[in-house]
Amino acid sequence: MLFEMQEYKEVTFDDIKHINEFGNEYWEARELMLVLGYLKWGNFKKVIDKAKITCEISNNQVNEHFANVGKVLNVGNNAKMNIEDYHLSRYACYLIVQNADSRKKAVALGQTYFAVQTRKMELTEEAFSKLTEDEKRLYTRTTVKNKNKFLFDTAKAAGVENYGKFNNYGYRGLYNGETAQDIAKRKGIDPKKEDILDYMGSTELGANLFRITQTDEVLKNKNINNEQDACNIHHSVGQAVRQTIKKVGGTMPEALPTPEKSIKEIEKENINVENVEV
Repeated sequence: MLFEMQEYKEVTFDDIKHINEFGNEYWEARELMLVLGYLKWGNFKKVIDKAKITCEISNNQVNEHFANVGKVLNVGNNAKMNIEDYHLSRYACYLIVQNADSRKKAVALGQTYFAVQTRKMELTEEAFSKLTEDEKRLYTRTTVKNKNKFLFDTAKAAGVENYGKFNNYGYRGLYNGETAQDIAKRKGIDPKKEDILDYMGSTELGANLFRITQTDEVLKNKNINNEQDACNIHHSVGQAVRQTIKKVGGTMPEALPTPEKSIKEIEKENINVENVEV
């Protein structure tokens, strides 16, 4: 189906962004094709091929930015057809829009969007690595708070009314059965007065950020419309994040140390990372 929109905005490109099981972003080529105003895959494939050449000339690994994947479509009468597609990195999208037809309004916007965002990402990774642990905590906590707002909106649309219940399903999956109250008790804080997220280090916050973004993604993809199914998905995503941590040899979230200072205490010390953007 052709991507229909009267006015293209930056959010258009964010709306078709996906996050894989490792927390990495990617775009699907066939979705990007429609957003950029291309109707035929053959024409868009020529643009991709040019972008891949540019990528190679720039001494970048083409396969890392243009992951060749396939899809199977039902074409009627129980027949199926294999079609070509790519999972594209942000850099790959940048190269594609640079090689696309700039007379198309969406392409011109895409050139600006991916150029700015690609550069911003480069600056962010470098800047973030230079932050102190307290600065990383403050930044990640702010990101978690913002992403939680999106998750709650998605959960509401999926039929969730009891957000405490919904949250606990996610925590139980990630923390091997622990609820928010259990986590607070282990950390020695009063959950009625303090937020457990304010007493997490950057690594623990990162695990929860992964849980939040992936749950938001799955709820949207599966078109959930009742509270219990939404809760079950939150729990299963929490478990999946936990298994990923185990698989890569990381420390389980409940085994990570609780920082001595809360986020609110750090904020009182006037630590400011508002100019660091991810």
